Amino acid sequence: MTNPVSAAVHQCRLFFIALQFFTRLPIPRWVGFEPAWLQHASRYFPLVGVVVATMCGAVYLLASWLLPSAMAVLLAVAAGIYLTGAFHEDGFADMCDGFGGGLTRERVLEIMKDSRIGAYGAIGIACLLAIKCAALASLPPAAVVATLFVAHPLSRLGAVSLIWLMDYARGEGKAKPMAQQMTTTEFLIAAVCTLLPIIACALLGIIDWAALVFAILAAAAAAFWLGRKCQRRLQGYTGDCLGAVQQLAEVAIYLVILSSFQPPTHF
Repeated sequence: MTNPVSAAVHQCRLFFIALQFFTRLPIPRWVGFEPAWLQHASRYFPLVGVVVATMCGAVYLLASWLLPSAMAVLLAVAAGIYLTGAFHEDGFADMCDGFGGGLTRERVLEIMKDSRIGAYGAIGIACLLAIKCAALASLPPAAVVATLFVAHPLSRLGAVSLIWLMDYARGEGKAKPMAQQMTTTEFLIAAVCTLLPIIACALLGIIDWAALVFAILAAAAAAFWLGRKCQRRLQGYTGDCLGAVQQLAEVAIYLVILSSFQPPTHF
């Protein structure tokens, strides 16, 4: 029988491993490291999103005391990019380049592996960041932080769904240690980590339930659409695909929540 304390410590280790893998944040020395832990740490990818949302939300709140909301949003988005090392934005740009410029599976994978950014990637990431900032800046100030707490974990759950349902497309790659397998139980843990902040936002009344339901559907649609493209073009996914799904789902969530704050249009 597993010792409950040991089991809890192991789960903490997996969370810190995920935090170290997906952010620049330091982790305690007692955590240690074993390669096998990486295969199970993806269950806490959405919880890493909660940490990122906390940091971005704190930057937004501090900046909004002294600066206009639009500038506070820019600083919050920049903080998120710095905190994650542009890990997911880089994946989105690489996927834009690969899918935009490659005609064969091998060529797409080759382009995505290239560290240089091309026209598709530059245009794609510029549009993505512009939409993010414009959407958040258009929200009421009180709703910005709540939206971050919905979007960051939920968009990461969308990326995790690819690990759960699809095969890894490369023989090797930066995401392979975390992408070799994911059980249904692990996915359910990720889903619980995602739902807790969403339920909290709903109970606080900052974002209504209908908007949150549509945000979940939008994230699922983004993951499904991009996942199908990955399956068709690559017969699986790569780390860049996970980053692209996270970014696209995040933008979709922002737009859905923003639409819920718009007054009805009368024709």
